[in-house]
This record gives sequence, C-alpha cells and structure tokens, in this order.
Amino acid sequence: MSGSILGDIFKISTWGESHGKALGVVIDGCPAGLKISEADIQKDLDRRKPGQSPFATPRKEGDEVEILSGIFEGKTTGTPISMIIFNKNQKSKDYSALKDVYRPAQSDYSYDLKYGFRDHRGSGRASGRETAARVAAGAIAKKILAALELKITAYTSSIGPIEIDPKNYDEDYIMQNFLYMPDPEALKKAESYLRKLIKKNNSSGGTIECVVKNVPEGLGDPVFDKCDALLARAVMSIGAVKGVEIGSGFEAAEMTGYEHNDFYRYNENEINKTTNNAGGTLGGITDGSDIFLKAAVKPTPSIEKTQQAVSKSGENIDLSIQGRHDPVIVPRAVVVVEAMVALTLVDLLLKNMTARMEYLEKIY
Repeated sequence: MSGSILGDIFKISTWGESHGKALGVVIDGCPAGLKISEADIQKDLDRRKPGQSPFATPRKEGDEVEILSGIFEGKTTGTPISMIIFNKNQKSKDYSALKDVYRPAQSDYSYDLKYGFRDHRGSGRASGRETAARVAAGAIAKKILAALELKITAYTSSIGPIEIDPKNYDEDYIMQNFLYMPDPEALKKAESYLRKLIKKNNSSGGTIECVVKNVPEGLGDPVFDKCDALLARAVMSIGAVKGVEIGSGFEAAEMTGYEHNDFYRYNENEINKTTNNAGGTLGGITDGSDIFLKAAVKPTPSIEKTQQAVSKSGENIDLSIQGRHDPVIVPRAVVVVEAMVALTLVDLLLKNMTARMEYLEKIY
C-alpha cells in the first residue's frame, strides 16, 4: 500500500492499524537542535485520544507516545525520528459480525475492490485512529513553527446546524470544553443537539476552522505546489474531511469581483490589505496575511440506527452497528487539522530556503 508518506523535505511516513499492535510515524528531515520531549507530544495526543467525554467513543486508550530515535538529551539530532503508540484496548470481536458486510459510508467496499481483501477490525488502516500518528508528528512541526513565532489555532466552528457567532468568539474558551468551541452559547446548543442525536442512535458532522498567524510571505510555488493547494490536500487526506475552503471559500462564488477583491493600502512603510478573502495566499504564494482554512467533517458513519447494507455475497441486509463509536468526529479532529497544517507549512518553510540566492548566502 503506497500513499502513507507526506512532504518533500520535512517528510513523514505513518504506519499501523486501528486494531493492530501499535501505530507510529517516522519523521525524516527535521532540523537538529529542536528541543522536544514526549511530554510536548503527549499534550496534543491527549486532545485527540478517545474516552474523554460523552461525545467521544468510550474506547479507553492512553495514546502514550514513545520516542524510539532521533532525540538525544532533549534535542533533535537531525536523524530520523521514530515514534510509537501502542494499542491497548482493542475489542476486535466487536467487528467479527461485520467481516463480510459492506457498511454504508465506510471504506469496506472500495478496499475490497482495490486489494481483494481488507482488515475488517475497526476499518484497519482506514480508521480515524490512524490520525494519532499524524498528531504526534504534527506536535514536532508545531514546535518548529512556534520557534519562528507562527501560531496555529483551530476550533470547532459548527456542529450540525449549530454555528458559532463571531461576536462571541473567545479563544481562551476553546480548550475549556470537550467540543473545542470558542462560543459558550453555541456550545450549549451543540451539546443539546448531540444528546438528542445520541438518543436516536444517530451522529452529526460539523466544521473546523483553522487560523495561522505571523505567516512569512513567499511560501508555496506556482502551479501544482501552491500553498493553498498543498494545505487542501493535507487536510482532505483526513478520512472524515469532505471539503476544504481557503479564505472566503465557496462564498466567493456568490460575490462580485469588487466584493471579493482584497484592496491594498500603503501606510507606515508597508502594504496592507483591507480584507482577507484570499485567505492568506495569492497565486498560491503566501502574502504575509493570516492563513484561514475551513474543513467540513462528515457525520460518524458507524451508528446503531438501522441502515441498508449488503453482504459480500450480494445479500441485502438491514444493519445496526454496535460497538464504541464517536457520535461526532469533529472535536477530536480539531488537533488533527492543526497537525496537517503544521506539517505542510514546515515543509514549505524548508523548501522556501532555496527560493533566492540571498537565502543561501545567509546560510552559507
């Protein structure tokens, strides 16, 4: 199976399955001298791990990370960094009845079409649990960005039809609730909405917004390696994400050119934009404005509510999926979006060092 490697210079390769012995990631291309510890990485893994709230799967996994290589005396050595997260609470028998069933909105059917067989235990490699390895790598990428004063903030912007009100936005409140919403009023409505869905054996989707501040200009290359294109690719690679917007996104389709264009003003010896509909990139290259990205996350497909499905033998069946599943994926995916954005930007920062002779001259 190919497709498990991301990046050109800052490169990661993830491995492992939901019900295998462990998951992990290898990072190649991390600069030497970065201060990092397992505790730094664990902070982000704790935000993603299951069993934390009434709105997450009750599967109990500590998601404790172990660094196997690439770190010496608290600093990166420049050699490959290998990290492992052991699975300790698998209940593979919960999936034995699904071995020969194609579940709606899952990878079962497509995996069989491609490979001829599949790991039916919790979707194997296609499970959302795979993202734990991404978050571990993303924690290191975020440490690099923090050293350069880049700040990434992601949060839940909607759950089902419940949207946050920008007027109520409180960044400090994001980490104070299980849904990672920055709006206390929207949070109450979202919690009530989810409780009603849980009683009906159903699930919800939602959206995640991500803002990156202090972004250097010049990141990204024209045509195929545009910054926004690479960000979209990285975030879309998260299994539950079904759409990505940059800046005004789909709202741009309803705007006129005059409404959508970000006008320029010159003051205090610099050029500024009056708006940021472009979301921080022009021609695929960052312009120094904040990057604004929004991801649409689908509802959890594994629900107890009866659905129509088929078996491998072609039998039509009514399916109710038992087991431990998230009634909403969005909150646990917030830190995953942060990780994918961070990984992409670190790779672009390293690539941009070759863009001008003056950059090389500063180094050498």
